[in-house]
Amino acid sequence: MERNNHDKAAVRVSDIWKSYGGTAVLKGVDITLLPGQVHALLGGNGAGKSTLMKSIAGLVSPESGSIEINGQALNNPSPAAAQALGLYLVPQEAQILPNQSVLENICLGLRSSAKALRGDIEKLVNDLSVRLDLDAQAATLEIADRQIVEILRGLIRKARVLILDEPTSALTPHEANALFDRVRQLQEQGVGIFFISHKLREIREICDVISVLRDGAIVLYGTLDDYNDHQIVEAMTKSAGGETANVTAPKRQRTTDFNLASNVLEITGFSGEGFRDISFDVRAGEIVGLAGVVGAGRSELAETLFGLRPSGSGTVKLQGKDLINRSPRTCVDAGLVYLPEDRQQNGLFLEASLAWNMSGYTMHRMGFFPKGKRETGEFSEFREALGIKCEGPGQAAGRLSGGNQQKVLLAKCLAANPRVLILDEPTRGVDVAARNDIYRLIHQLAEKGLGVLLISSDFDEIEQLADRVIVMAHGHQCGELSRQAINVDAIAHLAFESGAASHA
Repeated sequence: MERNNHDKAAVRVSDIWKSYGGTAVLKGVDITLLPGQVHALLGGNGAGKSTLMKSIAGLVSPESGSIEINGQALNNPSPAAAQALGLYLVPQEAQILPNQSVLENICLGLRSSAKALRGDIEKLVNDLSVRLDLDAQAATLEIADRQIVEILRGLIRKARVLILDEPTSALTPHEANALFDRVRQLQEQGVGIFFISHKLREIREICDVISVLRDGAIVLYGTLDDYNDHQIVEAMTKSAGGETANVTAPKRQRTTDFNLASNVLEITGFSGEGFRDISFDVRAGEIVGLAGVVGAGRSELAETLFGLRPSGSGTVKLQGKDLINRSPRTCVDAGLVYLPEDRQQNGLFLEASLAWNMSGYTMHRMGFFPKGKRETGEFSEFREALGIKCEGPGQAAGRLSGGNQQKVLLAKCLAANPRVLILDEPTRGVDVAARNDIYRLIHQLAEKGLGVLLISSDFDEIEQLADRVIVMAHGHQCGELSRQAINVDAIAHLAFESGAASHA
């Protein structure tokens, strides 16, 4: 893809070094971003991507090396200094002030008033083809819309360099394509973009060049046409000894006749906030995908099932028994466990130890306060089974990479010994290796007879894992796909066509 030619680099990083606790996490990194270029940055969790981008954005001060933004040195690094030079970092985890309006959140820190900027922001929202109520309270936003707010913050500041950290992690293909259209417009305007993602398909669609970080060093660089997917994954996962980690998850072998299996979860005529008249079942050993675009009501359904939201009409049965007066505790005790979409906001205590986090769903069974030896022993078992990379059970959850945080959250769910596990975006923001570790785990849980309700905006993920798919649009159940009929196009057709029809 041809881009505008510019003499001056948008970002030039030279020989950057950064250490934490005596361990080098960036080792002499050199990287250049040109105006009008989308530069993919890949690497496993813990490779140094976040530290590198935080250094460029002024959030981290390297020990040595230099950073230039639009031809000017980033001296005395700070976010304000980087933004003054024309750079904005769009973080993976959106920073939202929940009690302020969406408009006020977008305009935070700007000299012009929100009222004066409203017209410009409305045009940006329209350009991005997203549905966003600027007057709504930010606390009501879905996670995907929170990411859009962060992107709008950068665009309204007229940044000449954007860092997009996993910007599509909670977006459907349709929403991701709308974002890519906007990225292409920015490219034509000469905006340089660092694009961090673990999805090779979208990287090939939108990026020009690629850099791969491993163990704090750039180990692969070039145009995307220079490398195939295998070479890229190999660069990300090669061990110090020269061996390549196995990052290819096996396809789900759908051989079980689930018509003969018993129902572990039955939902009939179920209605609540954001959804109406939903009916389906999950059988023992079955993975049921729950697909749809953001706003379809999937997360609202899951949270209501788990007792986090009040329900209206309908019935919920778990292993043949009515599950009434639901609360998270009664659901956990009955065997229904929920892994939430946002692990940092709703899943983990980031300042607490890993062992404490793992016992989050079972504390009340231990007299509320976990017993040290017991929780440490259980954590060690899950650490080995899930391949959690950490210093030990006493380490704070917030110090782990995203993929390892997600594995700790899975350990928390599995420690409750569920019969049905609701997984809401279980691979959001994790690298290729961690994603496939999670895929294998889901396969294994199903093989052991666990019922799994899988909510994902990634239709490829649904296709790879699900035995059956329920599709929702605008709070309604609009279709079901048997295992023979499951493919990305069929899911997308139901999700988008049904959604458009309901709004017609």
